[in-house]
Amino acid sequence: MLFAILLFISSTFFGLAYSAPLQSRATTFTGDGTFFQPGLGACGKTNTADQLIVAVGHGEFDAFPGAGPNPNANPICGKKIKATSGGKSVTVTVVDRCAGCPGAADLDFSEAAFAKLASPATGRIHGVKWEFV
Repeated sequence: MLFAILLFISSTFFGLAYSAPLQSRATTFTGDGTFFQPGLGACGKTNTADQLIVAVGHGEFDAFPGAGPNPNANPICGKKIKATSGGKSVTVTVVDRCAGCPGAADLDFSEAAFAKLASPATGRIHGVKWEFV
């Protein structure tokens, strides 16, 4: 409570508070990475395996600020994510919801995007770090 009061006072008098939307903050997530065969995704667009796209774990997709009953209108759709694993990185666009992802921070890449991080023969990458960009 004391911290909240001090934050309010500092933001009011010194302009120190920053209230950017969650998706633009530099928060890093960690989850597993897999890949899937895209088609018509939850965001309402049809994509292919050669595009740099991703389906976000259903926990993150459903809890994203502004998400409602229509997944096509979820504000997470179209957001860019930079994912990193093993010293490699790829920037992908959110186009789908991963219903089979057990963790909220898990990502299901197109095969082309997954291949930028590891060989598709790997199947699953543990500890993928990612953030909205």
